[in-house]
Amino acid sequence: MISIILQTISGFILRIIETGGYAGVFLLMALESANIPVPSEIIMPFSGFLVSGGPPAGGFSFWPVVLVGALGNLAGSLFSYWLGYLVRHNILLWNNRDKVSGEVERVKKWTERFGDWAVFFSRLLPIVRTFISFPLGVLKVKSLWRFSFFTFSGSFIWSAFLAWLGLTLGENWKILEVYFRKFDYAILALIVVGGVWWLWRHFGNKKTL
Repeated sequence: MISIILQTISGFILRIIETGGYAGVFLLMALESANIPVPSEIIMPFSGFLVSGGPPAGGFSFWPVVLVGALGNLAGSLFSYWLGYLVRHNILLWNNRDKVSGEVERVKKWTERFGDWAVFFSRLLPIVRTFISFPLGVLKVKSLWRFSFFTFSGSFIWSAFLAWLGLTLGENWKILEVYFRKFDYAILALIVVGGVWWLWRHFGNKKTL
């Protein structure tokens, strides 16, 4: 069952990239950083593979596709940060404030320990990279420009690494799935949690709309 779900998601991602080209990569990477667990571990290696073969959309070049991936992550992160900002100013009401407060407190301790570098390192960590921007928005980092800089820098390195793997492996890029299969349950759990969160946020309590 898990394999079928993940294969469906993978197929969706590949079709978006093949038909949308750079715009598809940007959209998918933005979704990944906007609290929607679309795995960059599929997006960027496949994009790297297409650098060598060229997609129907006209062909990718390595550094442009890395740049687009990083910019997509930045756009999604800024959106997620903005949601946190709305919660912080009570513009967007949140039912489960205890849970949000717990997440913010953990992120606060992390930022107090590592400073702005916590933003950078978070972009290199699977799962964390998807959700880190929201609690940072609630917490409020010292500078939005520094948040953007460290987010983009970490995302650029992560995107380049994954794209390089796809480029190096070529048509065999899917062997990466053997490694990432170890994260199947975590990825699936994130997808389920994300879906439940979306349904609850939009339909669970009309008073919060």
